[in-house]
Amino acid sequence: MITQNEIKLIQSLQQKKFRQKYNLFVAEGKKLVQEFVKSDFKIQKIYATTSFDFLSEVDSSKLEIVNEAQLKKISSLTNHQEIVCVLCIPENNSVLHHVDTIVLENLQDPGNVGTIIRLADWFGISQIICSENTVDVYNPKVVQATMGSLSRITVLYQNIPDFIKEYKGMILAADMQGESIYQTAINEPFALIMANEGNGISDELLALSTHKISIPKFGNSEVESLNVAMSTGIILSEIIGKKQRI
Repeated sequence: MITQNEIKLIQSLQQKKFRQKYNLFVAEGKKLVQEFVKSDFKIQKIYATTSFDFLSEVDSSKLEIVNEAQLKKISSLTNHQEIVCVLCIPENNSVLHHVDTIVLENLQDPGNVGTIIRLADWFGISQIICSENTVDVYNPKVVQATMGSLSRITVLYQNIPDFIKEYKGMILAADMQGESIYQTAINEPFALIMANEGNGISDELLALSTHKISIPKFGNSEVESLNVAMSTGIILSEIIGKKQRI
C-alpha cells in the first residue's frame, strides 16, 4: 500500500530542488512508462491502477497497485493517467565531442525542450548539451512532451563554451543574420546551437561558432521569427538530408 511519505515524496518531485535532492523524477502514462521500462533508466517504483502487460518485465517489488484516489494525489496532470513511474536520474554520462549534437542555450519553455528532444530522437541525434540556465529536462512538463524520447537521448548540463572549445566538428549557430541553411555545406560532425528566440544566441557563443546559419523567409510574410522547436526541426531536416546524400 502506498504510504503518506511516498505520496509526499512524489509530490515534491514537481520541484527541481527535490528532484536534485533525491535524484529522482516522475513519468506518467502507459506509453511513456513503457518506453522507460524498455530503456536503461533505473526504476524506483511504479504505481498503477491495473497491471499492464509490459509490467511483467519489472521486478514485482517495484510495483504497487493503487486506487484512483491515490493515483490522483501523486499525478501532476489535470487528466491523470492510470500509471505513474518514479525513476532515478542517470549519473556519470560521458560528454562526447565528436558526435552530432544539439546545444541548447537558456531555453525556458518545457514544451519546446521536450519537442527538441523528440526531434533529436527522430533524426538520430543521441546527445543534447544544455546550458545551466536551460529548463530542467526532468521537469514533468518536459518529460511528458518528449513522449518517451528522453529514454533514448543523453541530455547533459555543461558549460557550453568549454564544450564547444573541445568539440571536433562544425559549430553551427542558428542566427537570423546567418547564411541560408540551404546553402551551407555539411560534411562533418556538427554541434547545432539553438537559443531562446526572444534573446538569440549569446555573443560569446556566436564568436565560438564556425558557421552562422539561418532559415530564409520566402514570400511576403510578416512573421518575424519561428518557434525554436520548429526552427530546430527545419534545420535538422536539411542537415541530416544533406549528410544522407553525401
